[in-house]
Amino acid sequence: MDHIINDEGVINRRNNNINKSDVIKEEGKYYNEKTEPKKAKVIALIFVSLLLDLLAFTMILPLLPSLLDYYNKEEGQGNSLYATLVYAVQGFQKLTGAPDRFSSVLFGGALGSMYSFLQFLTSPIVGSLSDAYGRKPLLLVCLIGIAISHALWSCASTFSIFVLARFIGGLSKANVSLSMAIVTDASDEKTRARGMALIGLAFSIGFIVGPMAGAWFAKTNDVYFGMWGQRPALYALFLSLANIVLVIFFIPETLSKDKRAPLSMSLSKAVEFVSPLHLLKFTAVENLSLHQNKVLSKLGLIYFIYLFIYSGLEFTITFLTHHTFSYTAMQQGKMFLVIGLIMAVLQGGAARRLSPKGAERAARWALILTPLSFLCVALAACNKPPLLSAIAWLWAGLVLFALSTAFAVSCMTSMGAAQAPAAARGAVLGALRSLGALARAAGPLLASAAYWYSGAATTYSFGSIILIVPAVMLFRLKT
Repeated sequence: MDHIINDEGVINRRNNNINKSDVIKEEGKYYNEKTEPKKAKVIALIFVSLLLDLLAFTMILPLLPSLLDYYNKEEGQGNSLYATLVYAVQGFQKLTGAPDRFSSVLFGGALGSMYSFLQFLTSPIVGSLSDAYGRKPLLLVCLIGIAISHALWSCASTFSIFVLARFIGGLSKANVSLSMAIVTDASDEKTRARGMALIGLAFSIGFIVGPMAGAWFAKTNDVYFGMWGQRPALYALFLSLANIVLVIFFIPETLSKDKRAPLSMSLSKAVEFVSPLHLLKFTAVENLSLHQNKVLSKLGLIYFIYLFIYSGLEFTITFLTHHTFSYTAMQQGKMFLVIGLIMAVLQGGAARRLSPKGAERAARWALILTPLSFLCVALAACNKPPLLSAIAWLWAGLVLFALSTAFAVSCMTSMGAAQAPAAARGAVLGALRSLGALARAAGPLLASAAYWYSGAATTYSFGSIILIVPAVMLFRLKT
């Protein structure tokens, strides 16, 4: 035998009598050397793919208020879909006491919750299908759906078309969990944390550059390109099409046929994929040992509780900075730019160099920092905060928030991937992503209601106390 692949993916020479093109042995199975992907290259290409997707996805974020103003002028009265949703948001405002000037933020939050809920429905199903049919075909299906959503946005002169675009985009957003599965396929225990950190880095760069690009393209808008953001939508469509080309021609399939799991889709199985209780227990995931299932069940619960509280408090920070500190849109943008830069530096540097045990330690300390960050924000919301000024407490909280966010999700995802065999990796990461999407769908709605009903200081104080629970649970988790 000419070559053997060791645990680090390095090919060692064994016998010079056999040609290099002969089969090689990996984990007791034989593959043709030409089919073995260059792992570092695959991870780099997935990073580029995710970056293209996130740049396109985040372009709409700074435009949502103006888009909603446009649809309000066009369809705000009568029996339109927009008028119906406005009526529902106004009911929520009256119930919680939220001021009228935040109606567009609440409206945008409702659309964001819909988007996250659709991800919750599709991520584990698509992940399981990728375990049976391969990552690449399902990734292409998702990217085509995303491109269709951007194309619909580019011609969304009515609110119904805009909502349809967001609906299709939400259903197609399982590409993120598929990208995580590909990174896990193309890495080993020593490099998995580095790959997940690159995914986190793609998110940081995307959320720094994408909104700025969307705002810039919208500034160059004119009557010909429509008031619903047609120009940014067309650029987002271009990035999505470039992403499809990248995946078709440059990203190989990373799950070999002999490692794929047989697909046994039934009605009961489909229910397990969308049932929160079943997702938390990972009952829809096959090929797990009892120990793996036990660890993943505990990790999934930690992941859900953390993101449920975290995403809600994160969403209401914009209320606090507007309401208490009178931040303008430009000041908000600078605030998130600083947060994004801190995260990008950490994810591009320290997080990429973490060992498997290092990723576990980083996840634990990140979950400890999160309640401290929101406790600082709670002090900033007080009338007369102790020791420091309100603005100093706010920025102390935001810096701690950036430090914890840089490691928490990517390191917990790396821990989950480490517990998944190759044949179940897509389903496991899809289930985790789905739990996160469900948390992000429900968290902002509950936190918004608490914020306007009980006040900022109370909301952040109780939130920081609850966030101690997943931190303690993760410290006690034995992998």
